Amino acid sequence: MSAELLSILALIVMFVVATVFPVNLGALALVGAFLVGTLAAGMSTDDILGAFPGSLFVILVGVTLLFAIATNNGTVDWLVRAAVHLVRGRLAAIPPVVFVISALLTAVGAPAPAVAAILAPIAFGFAADYRIHPMLIGLMVAHGTQAGAFSPISVLGGIVNGVTKDAGLPSDNLSLFLSSFAFNAAAGVVVFFVFGGMDLLRRGSIAPDTAPGASGNPAPSGDAPTSESSGTATKTARDTATETSSAGGGGLRLTPHQALTLTGILALCLAVLAFKLDVGLTAITVAVILSLTSPRTNKGAVERVAWPTVLLICGVVTYVGVLQEIGTVDYVGSAVAAIGIPLLVALLICYVGGVVSAFASTVGILGALVPLAVPLLSQGSLGPIAMIAALSVSSAIVDVSPFSTTGALLVANVRGMERDVFYRRLLTYGAAIVLVGPLAAWAVLVAPGWLG
Repeated sequence: MSAELLSILALIVMFVVATVFPVNLGALALVGAFLVGTLAAGMSTDDILGAFPGSLFVILVGVTLLFAIATNNGTVDWLVRAAVHLVRGRLAAIPPVVFVISALLTAVGAPAPAVAAILAPIAFGFAADYRIHPMLIGLMVAHGTQAGAFSPISVLGGIVNGVTKDAGLPSDNLSLFLSSFAFNAAAGVVVFFVFGGMDLLRRGSIAPDTAPGASGNPAPSGDAPTSESSGTATKTARDTATETSSAGGGGLRLTPHQALTLTGILALCLAVLAFKLDVGLTAITVAVILSLTSPRTNKGAVERVAWPTVLLICGVVTYVGVLQEIGTVDYVGSAVAAIGIPLLVALLICYVGGVVSAFASTVGILGALVPLAVPLLSQGSLGPIAMIAALSVSSAIVDVSPFSTTGALLVANVRGMERDVFYRRLLTYGAAIVLVGPLAAWAVLVAPGWLG
């Protein structure tokens, strides 16, 4: 058996074992990377460890540490109250606003993981306090970041347009951007109604000055339980608001340490979005500064970093890196391209992009698969603009997977639901998107042949 086939079989076995036994899939993936890499592919230990996603590790640890501090000192709750004032208490407006802000930030050039890292903790804080389904608010962040991800000045848009140009293929920046936006917006609409949007419409508005924590007191640390994660019913936002209001007034007052924390979050946004600094290292820097300024307030923040999630995501991504080093991705892509039926090959390439991107870097997959599609597109039977758009949508829309950077950040920062429960639901949703997304992109963009 070839190393490529063995690596695929090992991946399937790992998922089965992690499902049947209480073993962290990330730990299994690290073992798989070691065994497959050394025994089947003859890779050195340095090459295997080189596949470890150090940048993703730092992002996960840095961002969750920073927002653990912000949760402990009440800054996240202050941001929640500010959001209520912004939308004048209309609960149903919050998910679309989160989607639009996410899309806008990525459209102007911010990397999707950076936007998710900044917005997810704040959005989950709001969701926990106002009984908005965590899946709804989390997926609005994820799909929003992908909706704007292919603008001409965005990271992914620039990469795809550059690779297309180098391959001598025609391109259309506007079609690429609008295709991604339309598919993710459609997914956002479905998510809104599947995960409680109608309930938010029925609940109407909440008075901005009755936000949970309106007294300025920090909210309790830890994930807020819901009826989905425990057997006891939770208090409603109105009950919580009554208690906090009676404790000492409302408004948007900030304590000195909350003001410093908010300044740190804004500095993180500025450093990442304007100066292109690394989001993980910047987040850790801000977290350390905040810890030094108030050691007692921030005690225990490190323990709240989602270490099992960090192991899970980094382990799986390491294994996929070994697969790429072995040549498994190229092996699968070449096998697909050899079929010879253009429309079927186009569909299968979209699925290769979707499946692999759910576990690995979207940037890397697009850089590899666009050139792979060149021989198919050079035959002239398929519109290159449509094919590139469909491949881009297929590879990016699956970033809701908990094994992608964006999905991992959602799992690491979730509030209002047990993290394991949220992970399983996000994994189920991600699997559905992997199945439906590439097919829908192919059916709408490629099969009709209306886009050249």
